[in-house]
Amino acid sequence: MRAEWNALLDASTAGPFNAWEWLYPWCRRIAPDVRPLVLTARDRLGTLVGLLPLGLEHRWVNGMRVRRLGFLGETHVGSDYLDVVARKGREAEVGRAFFQVLHGLRDEWDVLDLTDLREGSVTLGVAREVFGEVRQTERYVCPYETLVPGEPFDAFLKRTGRRDNYLRRRKWLEKQEGYRIERTEAPGELAGPMTDFFRLHALRWSSDGGSQGIKGSGVEAFHRDATQLLAERGRLRMYTMKVGGQAVASVYGIVHGSSFVYFQSGYDPAWRNRSVGLVLVGETFKDAIEMGLTEYDFLRGTESYKADWVTKQRQTVSLRVHGAGMGGAWFTRSEELARQTRNAVKRVLSDELVEKVRRLRRRKAAVH
Repeated sequence: MRAEWNALLDASTAGPFNAWEWLYPWCRRIAPDVRPLVLTARDRLGTLVGLLPLGLEHRWVNGMRVRRLGFLGETHVGSDYLDVVARKGREAEVGRAFFQVLHGLRDEWDVLDLTDLREGSVTLGVAREVFGEVRQTERYVCPYETLVPGEPFDAFLKRTGRRDNYLRRRKWLEKQEGYRIERTEAPGELAGPMTDFFRLHALRWSSDGGSQGIKGSGVEAFHRDATQLLAERGRLRMYTMKVGGQAVASVYGIVHGSSFVYFQSGYDPAWRNRSVGLVLVGETFKDAIEMGLTEYDFLRGTESYKADWVTKQRQTVSLRVHGAGMGGAWFTRSEELARQTRNAVKRVLSDELVEKVRRLRRRKAAVH
């Protein structure tokens, strides 16, 4: 389905992680046991006008087998803005058709979990219309900024909280022997930049017990596949800062429509005091502006460095619908009890001890 999936995505307003290049390697590397259930909608000429990329999995929850439907790409890889993919202007029509089909099949699934939709998505209202009772919860805050077409980079810098520090740090780095920033986007040139990225990302998070964003060999294999496929589509941007021939910072970005999507980054902590991460992020903003893009999206997470660059935020949300049987209610109730137990433990333990336990768990996971 790759070619027509791509054509549909380009004709839609759906986010970057609904791409075939993202979801196909997710199925192969992350969730091979999830059964893909991709609903398609076509017009009278047979042209693809809508997709709902779902996966069916079976979970044992306190002794009961629960059949759960969720988005492909929903776990392990930080996929924000998952949604129905439909041609512009046909989102409600297509979403309604998909949900009507799922409503008619309610005996064949127990819970429909659609996570990380963008707030305001047409899909949310259509789901309520078709299913009636829908549980909606907030997920993540995603900072972003609107870029002004034709605005000089220095004018943009003046609107941020990082201008003086960025210019000072960049000036110092530019005087160092072998300083350069490499942008890689060709499919056949990714091996070196990806190796540098994984190393620098791991170094960045090593003192905190390891990264939660890219954890495990399966996730690394996924990203090697996805970056290759995205590069074949002209969507990938890998930035590597080098000083004296050594890579010291890296940014993994995606171009989607008129947006630059900052996915992940890394840097060598030995260069922390030289703000190599700050300078490289600044260079990605400069590049996005020069490419004529109109948005820079940091995706999920409210880390303080993001607030120095951008002023806007959007929310992601999830929706849940129970099927015809008792499995969905059992699944939700079990989740709520587990959450209450975790909260009770947190109230007993000090924040410092909880953080120590988290770090130990992350270190253990990183070792394995």
